[in-house]
Amino acid sequence: MTALKTWKNGLKKFEFLYSFKLALVLWFGLSLVAALKHGTSIYNYYIFQNSFYHIIAKKNLYLSYPGFDLFLYGPIFTLLIAPFAIFPSAIGSILWVLFNTAFLFFAIMKLPIQKKWKTAILILSSHEMMNHSAWFQSNAFVAACIILGFVYVNKEKEIWALFFILLATFVKIYGIVGMSFFFFSSNKIKFIGWSIIWSLVFFIAPLIITSWDFLSHSYIDWYHLLQVKHKRNIDLTINNDFQDISVMGMIKRIFNYPTFNSRFVLIPAALMVLSQFLRISDFSDLRYRIYICCSVMISTVIFSSGAESPTYIIAFTAVCIWYVIQNKSKLINAVFIFALIFTSFSYSDLLTPAFREQIVRPYSLKAFPCLVIWIILFFQILKKQYRSLSFEKLALHNQ
Repeated sequence: MTALKTWKNGLKKFEFLYSFKLALVLWFGLSLVAALKHGTSIYNYYIFQNSFYHIIAKKNLYLSYPGFDLFLYGPIFTLLIAPFAIFPSAIGSILWVLFNTAFLFFAIMKLPIQKKWKTAILILSSHEMMNHSAWFQSNAFVAACIILGFVYVNKEKEIWALFFILLATFVKIYGIVGMSFFFFSSNKIKFIGWSIIWSLVFFIAPLIITSWDFLSHSYIDWYHLLQVKHKRNIDLTINNDFQDISVMGMIKRIFNYPTFNSRFVLIPAALMVLSQFLRISDFSDLRYRIYICCSVMISTVIFSSGAESPTYIIAFTAVCIWYVIQNKSKLINAVFIFALIFTSFSYSDLLTPAFREQIVRPYSLKAFPCLVIWIILFFQILKKQYRSLSFEKLALHNQ
């Protein structure tokens, strides 16, 4: 009875969120289950795997895969996937999922936050990680690179910060948002220098397995494909509610307004993002930096026409980081629970397939909670609310 009472009290106080063993089980276990279950989503891995063999054979990377989809990543991705592509698909796909899962785990554990709270981040975002793993996507890799870019800028290790930021950028354009951490660099000349060096390295790295003529033409093909993909993402006439899960897509679908001009959202959003960097006197404040990191990661997804369900591992990880360092209140708790339900759980069967198919997906509602939290973040930064946060939750060596 005493043990049962202790367990109930712990549950009421949410102490299970600080169990590192539980975090490991949920983080890796759920992703592994999702990968083993897979289904048709493994087609994404087939595309990734074939990109390696296509670049070796000098076959256009960006032609449509009949019955599948398109390869949308930079040529450097073919080197990233190479260690997995050499295995049979059934094995390579599982290893690929575990690599993404482990890499984001590594990045989260590097955050300048006490281990107790990093454990909570892992547990709270483990379901979203499972959602991502079920699609065999690379967004967890990109999220990890952005986080590591932030971590190493904070440690004044620009060489590693730019390595991860530029690697993510050359894999998937989302990574470019990590360049915003330039403002936090104590050596901006060094930041710029390593930006140039790593850009050149990642640009030419695929020459290890292909020719210059093919590589240079691949970058042109990649650019044109991204333009085509953007037009397809925002075209509601093709009835594709798996794409453009963004603020703009949400507005178009809720109000049945397919011709809505995205600039009416993107321009104000861009100005709001830029205004968050006006707190120059607080650039050295770790609390402010973490807020900016979260804001950047969330806005990267919710204002992108290329956002899909698995892309939200980037935004939702940031939501969890933001939540654990907050001074808790009923409002903060309610907003986070709302995000947990509508952003993370909504694309699973936990809330029934009907809820997903008839309510959330047709109106891109997965984006809405993240938008709400991003707006709260904006006003928190505007009002310098981060100054009221205790350093108790931050890692000791960063105080």
